[in-house]
Amino acid sequence: MKWSEITIHTTQEAIEAVANILHESGAGGVIIEDPEVLNREWETPYGEVYQLSPEDYPEEGVYVKAYLPLNSYLMETVEQIKQLINNLLTYNINIGTGKVSISEVNEEDWASGWKKYYKPVKVSNRILITPTWEEVEETNDQLIIELDPGMAFGTGTHPTTVMCIQALEKVIKGNEEMIDVGCGTGVLSIAAAKLGAKHILALDLDEVAVKSAKLNTKINHVDDRVEVKQNNLLDHIDQQVDIVVANILAEVILRFTGDVARILKPKGIYITSGIIQNKSDLVKEALKREGLVIEETLQQEDWVAFIAKKV
Repeated sequence: MKWSEITIHTTQEAIEAVANILHESGAGGVIIEDPEVLNREWETPYGEVYQLSPEDYPEEGVYVKAYLPLNSYLMETVEQIKQLINNLLTYNINIGTGKVSISEVNEEDWASGWKKYYKPVKVSNRILITPTWEEVEETNDQLIIELDPGMAFGTGTHPTTVMCIQALEKVIKGNEEMIDVGCGTGVLSIAAAKLGAKHILALDLDEVAVKSAKLNTKINHVDDRVEVKQNNLLDHIDQQVDIVVANILAEVILRFTGDVARILKPKGIYITSGIIQNKSDLVKEALKREGLVIEETLQQEDWVAFIAKKV
């Protein structure tokens, strides 16, 4: 079977939004090629690290790639993708060049080539994320999260996800109830369960994400504590919980900050990320308006995460 590789040249800020557009257009997964990785110091005890070539990365911005079947209506789909990406400008999201390009690949090249980008990565003091095909042993000091990225929204190693996991490791003491808004692969819900939370409600509007999260919770043997549902943000959610985590775009975070404050128990914790640095002040002000006190700010590259408490 022939596949088309769709490449969008965009910015760090637009990665999550562009990835979502590609998923909604029928892509089963995305690859993010960010030149930042060329300067990253890789830990190698957990698996092989391939030599990366600067020629595969843009000089500025990032490439977001996805694969779609080569069929008769491909060009219509590509035109729709272009229009949706341009529409991001109406949400004040910087898309960079926004250039969309297409190339043809064979199925066998697509099925195995992307795996070189996905190796075990230790993302916090205790948690290591690994693809399902790698052999890594879990110990008392090292918690393993296995992900099958074939269906899902990434590999769990984007800075916004990493900061959320690090924040969860700081705040979870055991037996907490949590809601994960926009759960994607379910990686944050899995991390919370591994760290000791007793019940997690994982919510996502995207049907593909819901299926992926259900699969990954089973792979990681935490499906008895993680309940995955299709839902729009916190609509119709009334239960009060100890922790809410949301790793989504700043524009979306601003819409439901009041709902977060409503469902948090007194002294409950809100962890939010997916916030590009130049929009962090908007989120900070929204948190303050709802009576949420920022206890810690985390930052990686151009991304910001907040740990806030309900007073």
